[in-house]
Amino acid sequence: MEGQAKQAYFVNEAFTYEEPPQGGGGGGADALHRRKSGGGNKELQLDMGGFKKGQEMAGGNGSDSLPPSMDFDDILPLIGEFGRYQKLLFICMIPFSFFVAFVYFSQIFLTLIPEQHWCHVPELDGLDVEARLALSIPMTNGEYNNCYMYDVNYTDILAQGKVMADPKWPQVKCRHGWSYNFTEIPYATVATEQNWVCDDAALPTYAQSIFFLGAIVGGLLFGWVADRFGRIPALIGTNMMGLLAGVGTAFVSNFWEFAIMRFFVGFAFDNCFTMMYILVLEYVGPKYRTFVANMSIAIFFTGAACLLPWIAYFLADWKLLAIVTSAPLLLAIFTPFVVPESARWLVSQGKVDKAVGILKKLEKGNGRQVPPQTYQIFTDSCKRMQEQEAQNGKYSVLDLFKSPRLRRTTLLLIVIWMAISLVFDGHVRNVGSLGLDIFFTFTLACFTELPADTLLTVILDRFGRRWLACSSMVLSGVFSLLATVVPVGIYSAALAIMGRFFVNISYNIGLQWAAEVLPTVVRAQAVAFIHIMGYVASIIAPFVVYLANISQALPLIILGILGIIGGLLALLLPETLNHVLPQTLSDGEEFGRGQSIWDFPCLAKQVDDDEDEKRNADVEEVRSQAFVRGTQTGASLNASTGGELRSSILRRSTKSRNSTKL
Repeated sequence: MEGQAKQAYFVNEAFTYEEPPQGGGGGGADALHRRKSGGGNKELQLDMGGFKKGQEMAGGNGSDSLPPSMDFDDILPLIGEFGRYQKLLFICMIPFSFFVAFVYFSQIFLTLIPEQHWCHVPELDGLDVEARLALSIPMTNGEYNNCYMYDVNYTDILAQGKVMADPKWPQVKCRHGWSYNFTEIPYATVATEQNWVCDDAALPTYAQSIFFLGAIVGGLLFGWVADRFGRIPALIGTNMMGLLAGVGTAFVSNFWEFAIMRFFVGFAFDNCFTMMYILVLEYVGPKYRTFVANMSIAIFFTGAACLLPWIAYFLADWKLLAIVTSAPLLLAIFTPFVVPESARWLVSQGKVDKAVGILKKLEKGNGRQVPPQTYQIFTDSCKRMQEQEAQNGKYSVLDLFKSPRLRRTTLLLIVIWMAISLVFDGHVRNVGSLGLDIFFTFTLACFTELPADTLLTVILDRFGRRWLACSSMVLSGVFSLLATVVPVGIYSAALAIMGRFFVNISYNIGLQWAAEVLPTVVRAQAVAFIHIMGYVASIIAPFVVYLANISQALPLIILGILGIIGGLLALLLPETLNHVLPQTLSDGEEFGRGQSIWDFPCLAKQVDDDEDEKRNADVEEVRSQAFVRGTQTGASLNASTGGELRSSILRRSTKSRNSTKL
């Protein structure tokens, strides 16, 4: 009984005990791995005495026992969870964080259009701005019209000495292009050079949506490359695509050339960072993954995003900006000299020896010593796990829709993630409609990533996913709606930025939650599918922001309503914190059954390890009072991770830790 309750999901320790399958003839224990000091040196040895103890606990004998089992999360503490080598990899995330920020945000500053722009009248070039406007531009609602001019002979008007227009004069659309006030935006952009205003005002929106189409295609393409040829080739390939198309953007001469370049730049989003992000998380021990996952975004990505508007401001040249924000992607070609290939991918390809070679390199870099028999146990375990992965290959995303509860959960995840993606991207691109300086406002809005990620690092594994996702989404919606009822300016901007802060939290919860709720056998494919559906929602986001041309309040109203709806829908999903994660489709169908919407993980009584060791707890009591930590506990994966999630960290050892259900 006690053995069943305590399956030892010790995510942050290097030992695992698993209960034997029930109903067998002789029984037996799988393994117990313990980390133990080896004398006065740094050698870490495997305590096989613990394995014998595991046999005794299960009541089996040595001849009937299963072979020892060890996965990546078991061996990482032996070679160092966050040693010198992992710290170097963490630092190597900096350039890739800049890459993804530049790829994602640069188009905003390439297509900025000053709010003040008017029809250009060549005959009036000799006059100052105010005189030209007074004589040639009609007034609409107390402001000069952006798209119409008076249809008169301006040579004759000047000869007559007139300085003010007659409102009764006929009007016509701009004939000779536009003049722009570059006071607030101190440089010409591709949009102003090619006059994407008035009838063509939607062209930047189309280009942004085409960018996200490229992200979908690129995610599928480089996902295949990553699975077929490895993560490093895919990482280099996606960055090289971003480099070539990004630099090519500086040489376009019309909208369709620009759109094509942005389509191929989209190939790099967000794989140019995600693959590196996942690679680093693979080699960081479970104890430090929460820190690395969230702080790499909070510090590096946020820093790059806050820096970008000022790069654009001081360069004051959109072509140079396109080159400067794309050229650094060339650094990705040096990745193989510093970053190892994914050991998990090597194992999946049957190259276990190469994976072990990489782990030995980490061991040496961290100044550790691991005995050969430990690597042998790891190798044997990997081969068995590879066989089990091959069995899982027969499942597909379609299997999620064949049973009622799992179908409901999957549809909820899709709708919620699409809402989060649309609201997040909508807030990112709506900063230009908040009535303040866009460079300052964008910087402040992006800075909210730092406190959001830092706060999430502290509270996610304490308060759980469901109520945090719900409350953050609802608060994002509430602040967005409040921003529409106050005067445009500092108050509306402050409230909208608070909406951005809370949707940052939701975004960072969303994809990890999906990875935890979905069963192991289809988790990789399902997370990739949900992520792609998020891109589909992001395609719509620029059009939501474009509604500001009709009313400045419309985008925030839509984002607010979607945020509240998405947050309330989140309450219908099961909580995953401290629960055994589902492995099979049947596990997924039953996962969360019996949970109350008012369950709060932080209020639940935790299992007392000492009492478990004394075997005083009845398993049924344990089932009702406590939760067993799942594989994602203590290893929060940031939701800005993209389609590559299907390939590595999400294949953490749910097989070894979740094989026995309570």
